[in-house]
Amino acid sequence: MMSLQATASDFGKNKPLDEGMWLPMFVSRLNYVDMKKEGLKLTAEEIYSVNNSSLKDAIVHFGGFCTGEIVSDKGMIFTNHHCGYGGIQSVSTVENDYLTNGFFAKSFDEEKPIDGLFVRFLQRMDDVSAQVNKELDGLKGAERQKKAAEVMNQIKAEKEKELNNDSYEVSVKSFFEGNEFYMFVYERFDDIRLVGNPPEGVGKFGGDTDNWMWPRHTGDFSVFRVYASKDNKPAKYSKDNVPYTPKHHLPVSINGVAKDDFAMIMGYPGSTDRYLTSEGVKQQIEVFNPLFVEMRDAILKTWRKHMDADPKVRLQYASKYASTANYWKYFIGQTKGLKRQHVIEKKQAEEANFNQWIAQDVARKTEYGQVTDMLKEGYAGKRDGRVAMVLLTQGAFRMEAVMQARRTARFVAEATNEETSAESLKAAQEAALEASKGFFKDYDYASDKELAVVLLRKYKEVLDRPENKNLPVPGIYEEIEREFDGSYEAYVEKAYSTSIFSDKARTEAFINNPTKEAYDADMLKELHDEFFQAYLTVAKGEQEAELKVADGNRLYVKGIREMNPSKSYYPNANSTMRLTYGQVKDYIPGDAMFYSYYTTSKGLLEKEDPKNHEFILPKEIKDGVVKKDFGQYADANGELRIAFITNNDITGGNSGSPVINGKGELIGLAFDGNWEAMSGDISFEPELQRCINVDVRYVLWIMDKVYGAKNLIDEMTIVGGKPAKGKAYETLMPKKY
Repeated sequence: MMSLQATASDFGKNKPLDEGMWLPMFVSRLNYVDMKKEGLKLTAEEIYSVNNSSLKDAIVHFGGFCTGEIVSDKGMIFTNHHCGYGGIQSVSTVENDYLTNGFFAKSFDEEKPIDGLFVRFLQRMDDVSAQVNKELDGLKGAERQKKAAEVMNQIKAEKEKELNNDSYEVSVKSFFEGNEFYMFVYERFDDIRLVGNPPEGVGKFGGDTDNWMWPRHTGDFSVFRVYASKDNKPAKYSKDNVPYTPKHHLPVSINGVAKDDFAMIMGYPGSTDRYLTSEGVKQQIEVFNPLFVEMRDAILKTWRKHMDADPKVRLQYASKYASTANYWKYFIGQTKGLKRQHVIEKKQAEEANFNQWIAQDVARKTEYGQVTDMLKEGYAGKRDGRVAMVLLTQGAFRMEAVMQARRTARFVAEATNEETSAESLKAAQEAALEASKGFFKDYDYASDKELAVVLLRKYKEVLDRPENKNLPVPGIYEEIEREFDGSYEAYVEKAYSTSIFSDKARTEAFINNPTKEAYDADMLKELHDEFFQAYLTVAKGEQEAELKVADGNRLYVKGIREMNPSKSYYPNANSTMRLTYGQVKDYIPGDAMFYSYYTTSKGLLEKEDPKNHEFILPKEIKDGVVKKDFGQYADANGELRIAFITNNDITGGNSGSPVINGKGELIGLAFDGNWEAMSGDISFEPELQRCINVDVRYVLWIMDKVYGAKNLIDEMTIVGGKPAKGKAYETLMPKKY
């Protein structure tokens, strides 16, 4: 997911209406007038309320990494296919391949529990800035960060004690680069079940080729359900649990969208860096992005080779490949976008204006005069640490058996501790065996062994470049040279054929009879330690530099807000609920080019390619398109619309977010950003920024007309269009609770 260009002084009241990830609690004060002008029909209270049901109560943080929305009074969730991908894959087998073939439950009994999946509902957010900041006056660097963490943890603990309920989660987060602080209270549900998903040929139609691209024809949706105890409270999975009755659910509109229609999105964007300064942008373009892409490219090519050769491996690695490929392509596009939009130069101009403002006042010079130098020195100090971190996380830690050795460390420490009781040891062993079972379910020995050779070679190749001369070389390379005549293949063959962690039987035997001597002697554990130690050698310097950057960023953001007192600013995304509003919009991606704001089923037939796994269209979908059996889901011209675009400001984490019209009705699901605006997490570009959404009518058509899931259609509140079998629309809010 993405977003783009704008100067620091552009953030606020004079910004384009499509820009901004706003905290819902401030909508009434900061955004409501503009939203009403653009077509909002709801009150601010109907969007966010602590005491009454509101839109926020239909939005869930899905698994902690995506967004979902409640679309029925029985807790049914819509989210993206790629958000549900891992859960769908976890309950799929070669015999019952729901991922490839699709699945829709015809009754509650057929719904599939997804182990480890959870959703969280936001209950309230509160400004605790004054409480935190009064303890931070005059502090900086590590001292400030330590004190801030202490105060935030204290606030969290006090709220948890007040709530006295294990189902509630409390978090306190910093905003505006450490200038403000807010507390969030969530209710968490852990019994989440798969209700349905289209075949992979729909949910991932276009694959890596179409990822981040428009026009798009991907049916990126999946359906889940929240289950609760019989008194409608959060509960661990039980066959006695029942569908959850939500405080609010979204009506689903089949009226469709037109150009310039109002559209808002509520969800959980993961992270943006809109206040990143020129030195940070330069490092992103020149250091981090190219190395990240290079390492992941090697990983993807190795996995793809084995996935194409074996259907079992394809299923095992489908989710891992998809998540790895997503940000591989993202950083390719981000680099191109930052260069094309001349973002470094724009940031430098912003900083020059800031420095001119500082120079006009003695007090400003005292408080902000060192900001530019702090940031320049800080980023210079971070450079080697960032390279080392990429090499570690995208090198050694991508060897799956090596990571299994890392994960086992805590078990070994407990199991070999003389003070561990027999009961505790048994519990630790059972947990370790269960974790091992899950790991080997999706592990392929041959793929991982070849990847180890590829990454060992790639890691050393990067270290040998002149610009990385100050980085330490892990001692394992000396061992490979000395003991294996420099052959990575020979080293890996011995390491993997003997390691505890590359074989299920050896792992289980070790867990049942653990010894520290066997663990320490393992070659893959040794490889992990060598690479991790190499990173730690430079990590301290990186951490010190990061503290300098943090102080510089905090002062910079404080200063630009002071410099523009009449502006309304929004904070960077940080996985907290945000609202963004804008319009349905077409755009011009380049000279002599024009992109319409929607796509239709005609594009499915145009893109279909039975010889390319990314564009294989399931027969039942193709048959329905050819017959034009679209029913009430067709547009005024009798066509079936697949996707549409808006200028809403989103990023990763917004995947699955509801696109909502002015009446509070669901019209689509956000699932991607566009290639031309890939620099958007750092710099917003209003003319190019587009959010790609699957049209909810395509979702309903697939569920209803193609796969016959009328039980699910009847469960929803469907409004507009031709007479529908869904529940009659009624005013759903506000309700006191």
